[in-house]
Amino acid sequence: MSPLSRREFVAAGVAAGAGLVIGFYLPHKSEGSAEGFSPNAYLRITPDNKITIVVARSEMGQGVRTALPMILAEELEADWKQIEIEQAGASTLYGDQTTGGSASIRTTWDPMRKAGASAREMLISAAALSWGVPRSSCTAENSHIKHASSNRSFSYGELANKAATLPIPTDVTLKQSKDYKIVGQRLARVDTPAKVKGEAIFGLDYRMPGMKYAVLSRCPTIGGKVSAFDDKETKKISGVNYVGKVGDSAVAVVADSVWGAMEGRRVLNVTWDDGANKDLNTAAVRASLKQSASKKPASLYSAGDAMKASGRKISAEYELPFMAHAPMEPGNCTAHYQGTKCELWAPTQVPQDCRDSVASAIGLDPDQVKVNVTLMGGGFGRRLEHDYAVEAAQVSKAMSAPVKVVWTREDDMRFSTYRPASLHQLSAMLDGSGVPVGLTHRIIAPSISGQKGQPTPNGVDPDLPDEAGPVYGVANYSIEYVLSETPVPLGWMRSVYALQAAFALESFIDELASSANKDPLQYRLHLLAKDQDLQYFTTTWHTARMRGVLQLAAEKSGWDKPLPSGHYRGIACFGCFASYMAEVVEITMEKDQPRVHRVVAAVDCGQVVNPAILEQQIQGGIVYALGNALRAKITIDKGRVVQGNFDDYAPLRMEECPVVEVYAVPSAEIPTGIGEPSVPPLAPALCNAIYAATKKRIRALPIQS
Repeated sequence: MSPLSRREFVAAGVAAGAGLVIGFYLPHKSEGSAEGFSPNAYLRITPDNKITIVVARSEMGQGVRTALPMILAEELEADWKQIEIEQAGASTLYGDQTTGGSASIRTTWDPMRKAGASAREMLISAAALSWGVPRSSCTAENSHIKHASSNRSFSYGELANKAATLPIPTDVTLKQSKDYKIVGQRLARVDTPAKVKGEAIFGLDYRMPGMKYAVLSRCPTIGGKVSAFDDKETKKISGVNYVGKVGDSAVAVVADSVWGAMEGRRVLNVTWDDGANKDLNTAAVRASLKQSASKKPASLYSAGDAMKASGRKISAEYELPFMAHAPMEPGNCTAHYQGTKCELWAPTQVPQDCRDSVASAIGLDPDQVKVNVTLMGGGFGRRLEHDYAVEAAQVSKAMSAPVKVVWTREDDMRFSTYRPASLHQLSAMLDGSGVPVGLTHRIIAPSISGQKGQPTPNGVDPDLPDEAGPVYGVANYSIEYVLSETPVPLGWMRSVYALQAAFALESFIDELASSANKDPLQYRLHLLAKDQDLQYFTTTWHTARMRGVLQLAAEKSGWDKPLPSGHYRGIACFGCFASYMAEVVEITMEKDQPRVHRVVAAVDCGQVVNPAILEQQIQGGIVYALGNALRAKITIDKGRVVQGNFDDYAPLRMEECPVVEVYAVPSAEIPTGIGEPSVPPLAPALCNAIYAATKKRIRALPIQS
């Protein structure tokens, strides 16, 4: 399909005797084009008054099955209680279905509004024709079209077939935010009742007749392979009915139960070829980053000439380790290979990639693979991979039976993809009052996309334009990137490079404030005092909006009021995925370790679709970020990932979770990302609070290393 402009809306209606069906295009990025539209979601109204909205993004706890339909239902003037939700699987009809990059709402806002508005206008026309009255005398309200003077009304279902015969309007009037009835409301999430009652189907929940269970023995060394295996003892385990090699680096054990498969794997004797990475360790990774730092960098952002700025110089280095996604539901997928077709039930963020990868792996065409998207017990970017789906399909083909591949917690920790380790070198030239007249931030990190074989134009990872932009309008400011290499498998993890860039930058800004003897908030506000538009790739960052969230967070946290004895606080702000975020963290120190009592978060993400979901997203992001900042670290020894479970990669316990207050800047601007922007400011705000308490500066994560 040829690319269309971001603002263009294309609708296609079909009358098939079943009512009104509206299709529309959503923007997506495609190679060679910054913008484009592809068919993505559908509204269906049937004569029995059933209104179905198809959601083409994956639900992993972030609320898209509620928020996306709210946008369309608003313009449709629908009765929200009538709406039914249908989850889309992988399809050629749906453009880019990737759920990631905090993009679900920000890339579907206009198209879904226009889809709802077009359907509304067609229903109004159908009613006016039926009554023989002017369209202007008819209004849409609560899933009905009403005639003002006669008090007559039609339900949408009654008009569905007639509306389906009408031409699609090419230009529709969209509602103003002041007139919203659904958008902006705290509507309950549609998936909550099923989850509470235990009826919701996550990937691990799916069952089908005759299904077998598989676990895989994978080479423990990064990049290693299977040399040979002896399954004599494995086949003695009750219920084991297949043992076979999967790819070059794993052996599958299939049984009638998960326990049988795990027991079979336990006694399986595999000889491994450890390969070239058998001596790799964390020290070597750090040394590689240090060595790469001297390479010529690529420029991400440049204002003025940071190299020529003069003044008092302050420099610092910051380090971040590899991190694991560690979702509560480990990897899994059910596959049923049937010769000329294969069906999957997958907790995936990328149904189309699952489809295409599986098709390639088992010798089918993509249209012969059907992907059913289940709920996910957390994703955080791990489900952007599709290794578990490929494994399930390969084993199902070998077995000629439906198979569920199940990863254990240790599998999920040790054979995953990881957020890259990184090194950050920052320096500033300060004037007589301690304000930077020059600022340089060099990011040294491997490229996730590059490792996966995707292009890195001019040596820049394609994620960096959304995740490492400028915060302050410093006259001479340079952000640079040095692409390093690592054999450790990399993956996108919640906020990706933004967490790393924010930790380094906002910790360093705090250092500058301290060196100038200035309050950290007032120092930042001084840097943001002038309204400036900072152009960073295709995004324009507005200092006024960043200033606004800082002021809101400070006000709500009582920054200008004294704290109880023994309490300290830190502040940080950052922008990513087109949203602005500021956080204040309040702590005490207990046995030389921080205890976080309160986090106050302020966000400017444009129009808020559902305030309750917004709060849940930010609260979840902050808890996730806090666990990462305190103790998340993946280390490598003898080519192997050391950590294996929640005992040595510990999440926050409930009693460790702080009170999290969320405040949104009122806005009618186009919605921007919200799933990830709360993560980056947490670590620097926490470390800045620790400095306020101890006068010790933390320059490497995790804090409890």
